[in-house]
Amino acid sequence: MDDGTTRRESWRAGLRAGVPYALAGFLLSLSFGVLARDAGFSVVAAIVMSAIVFAGSAQFAAVSIVSAGGSIGAAVGAAALMNSRFLAMGIALAPSLPGRAGKRAAQGQTVVDASWAMANRGDGTFDRWFLFGSTAVQYVTWVTGTAAGALAGDVLGDPHKYGLDAIYPTFFLALLFAELRSGRARGVAALGAVIALALVPFVPPGLPVLVAGLAAFAGAFRSSARA
Repeated sequence: MDDGTTRRESWRAGLRAGVPYALAGFLLSLSFGVLARDAGFSVVAAIVMSAIVFAGSAQFAAVSIVSAGGSIGAAVGAAALMNSRFLAMGIALAPSLPGRAGKRAAQGQTVVDASWAMANRGDGTFDRWFLFGSTAVQYVTWVTGTAAGALAGDVLGDPHKYGLDAIYPTFFLALLFAELRSGRARGVAALGAVIALALVPFVPPGLPVLVAGLAAFAGAFRSSARA
């Protein structure tokens, strides 16, 4: 089997695997579009934010701060804090990406939680074409859902009444359970979950993710040392 065939198969497998997360992402981004409009974002601004940021936790944190009267600087800072987990994920993924720094950085932009977890082969390496495929389908539904929510916000009303606010935590629980099934990642995933849950009642939103990310950093460095 040549490399081209292998890549196509991995890409298609990623597309198929990403569909359930893409459907959940559509509903989640639908609620984001509604909330962004309620916070004073224009339709175009909401769509552009989803197209560029493409990170639910960061986008919801930023919109929450703007809605509460916070500054744009505070919203950007909160978004960066929520996305801090991608530092550890990028460190783990980096050895599986070919090319020079610029090319590898471009490929790294496809990292989202579900794709990263599913592309993990379990031996410390990642199937990058599977990652690309699973992220592609999620990106399409994320931007589409935001557009639908922003355009139809007045019709949909409060997203909480539809239970859309429960999708995001359920999404991350699914990822956690997937990691707990992996012998290599089980300890790090469990430690990160315990840290985050312990801190949630006591610290500002976003900080539990940052502190829990230390567990992922420790796991990444330990794996690098063993390699």
